[in-house]
Amino acid sequence: MLLSDRDLNRAIKDGRLAVDPFEPELVQPSSIDVRLDQHLLVWPPVNAGGWYEVSPAIDPAIAPYMLPVDMEGRPYVIGPGEMLLASTLERVTVGNGLAARVEGKSSIGRLGLAVHVTAGFVDPGFSGHITLELVNHNPRPLVLHPGMRIGQLCVFRMTSPAELPYGATGVGSHYQGQRGPTASRAWQNFRTWTTRREAA
Repeated sequence: MLLSDRDLNRAIKDGRLAVDPFEPELVQPSSIDVRLDQHLLVWPPVNAGGWYEVSPAIDPAIAPYMLPVDMEGRPYVIGPGEMLLASTLERVTVGNGLAARVEGKSSIGRLGLAVHVTAGFVDPGFSGHITLELVNHNPRPLVLHPGMRIGQLCVFRMTSPAELPYGATGVGSHYQGQRGPTASRAWQNFRTWTTRREAA
């Protein structure tokens, strides 16, 4: 069940949801607007040499190499087709009985900016800044301003509290407590399963 503005305010008041810093004016009818932090992680240029001369392809089994950029109050121009990692200004903590999704603002989407690449889900028990996978689908460069509204947090009440919430031992929670954009950690427990089927 999607929480309304009334329920969102109640969840924050009773501690089941935390958004820090919290601005009451950012509460929408069924979501809370989140803002863009100043820290980014960008991919090196394709022909930059160095690390990518050894491994030009991105492999989920290997730790990715990304470059930190700090906007420091200045805008950043994301080029057509460019993908980078950003994060919410807000630190979000989701109680064990809730789950959330980050979605793009329609006004931002109409400019051609996607705020996540299928990774908008926030598990119960998660606490940290939410990493955003920004992609400029516009054929023109697009200007990002630190502190701008970048997305909206939608919160759902679960049928029952999670038995093993995010961060619990054994769950494999790579991003608990993350600060700023965090590169993929798929390599830390990377494995494959057999795809060969036994003959009947």
